[in-house]
Amino acid sequence: MKKIIIIITLLIGVCVNSQIKLPRLISDGMILQRDTKVRIWGWASSNEKIELEFNHKKYKTLTNQDGKWMIVLPSQKAGGPYEMIFKASNTIVVKNILFGDVWVCSGQSNMELPMNRLKDKYKDDISKADNANIRQFLVPDQYYFANEKEDFSSGEWIAANPVNVLQFSGVAYFFALEIYDKYKIPIGLINSALGGSPAEAWISEESVRKFPEYYQEYLKFKDGKLESEIDNNDRKVNKDWYHLLNNTDIGLKNNWSKATLDDTSWKNMNVPGYWADNELGYTNGAVWFKKEFSLSAIKAENAKLILGRIVDADSVYVNGHFIGTTSYQYPPRIYSFNTNILKEGKNQITVRIINNSGKGGFVTDKPYELIIANDTLDLKGIWKYELGAKMSPLPSQTFVRWKPVGLYNAMIAPLKNYSIKGVLWYQGESSTGKPLEYSALMETLIANWRTQWKQDKLPFLLVQLANFMEVKPNPGESNWAQLRQQQKNLLTVPKTGLAVTVDLGEWNDIHPLNKYDVGKRLALQARKIAYGEKNLVASGPLFKSMEKKENKLILSFTDVGTGLIAKDSGTLKGFAIAGSDGNFVWANATIEGDKIIVWNDAVPSPAKVRYAWADNPEGANFYNKENLPASPFESNLKL
Repeated sequence: MKKIIIIITLLIGVCVNSQIKLPRLISDGMILQRDTKVRIWGWASSNEKIELEFNHKKYKTLTNQDGKWMIVLPSQKAGGPYEMIFKASNTIVVKNILFGDVWVCSGQSNMELPMNRLKDKYKDDISKADNANIRQFLVPDQYYFANEKEDFSSGEWIAANPVNVLQFSGVAYFFALEIYDKYKIPIGLINSALGGSPAEAWISEESVRKFPEYYQEYLKFKDGKLESEIDNNDRKVNKDWYHLLNNTDIGLKNNWSKATLDDTSWKNMNVPGYWADNELGYTNGAVWFKKEFSLSAIKAENAKLILGRIVDADSVYVNGHFIGTTSYQYPPRIYSFNTNILKEGKNQITVRIINNSGKGGFVTDKPYELIIANDTLDLKGIWKYELGAKMSPLPSQTFVRWKPVGLYNAMIAPLKNYSIKGVLWYQGESSTGKPLEYSALMETLIANWRTQWKQDKLPFLLVQLANFMEVKPNPGESNWAQLRQQQKNLLTVPKTGLAVTVDLGEWNDIHPLNKYDVGKRLALQARKIAYGEKNLVASGPLFKSMEKKENKLILSFTDVGTGLIAKDSGTLKGFAIAGSDGNFVWANATIEGDKIIVWNDAVPSPAKVRYAWADNPEGANFYNKENLPASPFESNLKL
């Protein structure tokens, strides 16, 4: 009897191992690349016969000794839906397959940022999102150092509708809308992006060898031991810090969230703002805020409380009722709740803010308001506040997930067999600490990915960094400007394009909400570079060359379109010049045909020029008549 059980168990094991397993990408609803041979692959037991039935034809192969198999399908035109039937010891049917164009959408948080974060700005677009020909596959956020992964741990293809679209990358979705509207072909988006990630995290082990510092750092993490040590230590430090905070916060002990609390002894602070700029000074820990407001009538069942952005985390109460929390500083604070917790007359909002380092408080120049039906109550002004617990700053973490190679292995390598049309890349904010290496890193990354996909002319379209941070009154140095120059330099690589967004940012938010125009400008680049529209003006003016005539510099540009303009003004702004000493001053600038003439009488022999050279070059207004902004740049006269 025991022998029979053992034999049956072994047979079951053999059957399970011989069954076809498909990668996550090859699943219901997938979009495959049109007009090219398509690789379909998977796993089973070694030397297993695999049969694929597709479009009235059968394709057969054998697995190799490792149990891997691949079938190459002939080129297909855009269209569908189709089915694929896979047979070995089991049968798998993959349904609702379309052929169209597949774009890998990668980079960091501004590519990752979902439509859910944009739902208040793009209500109409979300409500109208009903297009089964636009689909997304969301790659799980994972990293791995030991080797290249062959598959993802999760993921599925979903079509755009008012519910699903909330998971789509905002930039990628608006890009897809533009391309679909133009060509009426299915668009597949593979969303493989991770917030905060630097370029070197997306490069393979072999390619990162060109950068010894990053290669040596990668080797430290390859066997997993250091990763485990760091993760365990970081988790303990975080747990201990928050445990101490919550145990010592007198606001929690004394229930400061209740509406009946006597707060007459609390201090006043103008909101929005930071408590470091007030009596409390630079203090980390938990600080409680209260705001009283009055209502004469309550005209709807639902209300929306908008609290701009808060540094770092917050928990929010209305009349003592908890209505929501956000655990980190970047998302907009938008809390919806039922008005049954409100009352006519006096009401109260309580916010517990946890700040673990730097300046805590309410980010300025953001909306702070309560919306009920069509009525909006402004909440800016005097709030009361009290310190709940004072803490030492939380020790900084080692973000292992951003280390070299890790994201490539886990989030890009499993895509290598999947044919694609091109790449959309929005990244750079995390690389501004060392901007001068960026173009070399990205040239390596582009070549690396083109080799992986075996497409030496794979279109690679980049988003240039948006304007961000406070405006400075005088010309000066800027890592963000330097990185934008590095991004512009990448245009020397064939089949690359640049969507300039220096006019689409927000000074106080590294995640600007205008993702529609980013997607639209990427689509213009795609139409020209990937789809071959030769006469399309896809870019604003790009600096080409300059010459000196007396005390003036004469600048020439490509991509002038139908003409150069100073947008919203008769005067060009944003140009600066310097002599050989490198001391930049603001310059006069005029348009003469397709050239710009710049000068400053205080610089008799100009040798250098810059345009929009700042973290936030507010006011820079050099465009072409197609309403596309010029890329920031710097250049020196060649001696």
